[in-house]
Amino acid sequence: MLEERIKTGKDRFVLLNERAPHALELARQNTHRRAKGIGKVETKLCVFRPSRKSEDIKQTSDLYKRWGPALERLKVRYRPPYNCRHTYATICVMSGMNPAFIAQQLGHSVQMLLSTYARWLNSSGDRGEMEKLQNAPGMAQAPDVRLATH
Repeated sequence: MLEERIKTGKDRFVLLNERAPHALELARQNTHRRAKGIGKVETKLCVFRPSRKSEDIKQTSDLYKRWGPALERLKVRYRPPYNCRHTYATICVMSGMNPAFIAQQLGHSVQMLLSTYARWLNSSGDRGEMEKLQNAPGMAQAPDVRLATH
């Protein structure tokens, strides 16, 4: 269980895609299997139950203690846990999701989201955006001009 003060001081409702509840269900099943083993059974149900040697993750610093060793065991180059948030935001932006929705999910203003992630908006979708302008209602269509090749 992660208990941490939210920077804005406001509660936030975050939507999860269908993969997230599936991953949480697998983690819950793993927790129940571990609870059947030797050791104290927790009175509160945690998605990621601590082992007998470790404690609950109650704040960000607790997560950092486990993050580095986990990446090392996975043979993944170290990066801060916060990068997961940036990865999520970048995937959302590059997927063409509504910036207002993404900002709400992250607890940002749209202005903050765009100032941080605008460079990811300029991608392979640029030609499609120009086609929208070309095909806009009321816009005169340009003649089909082809360059002669000799």
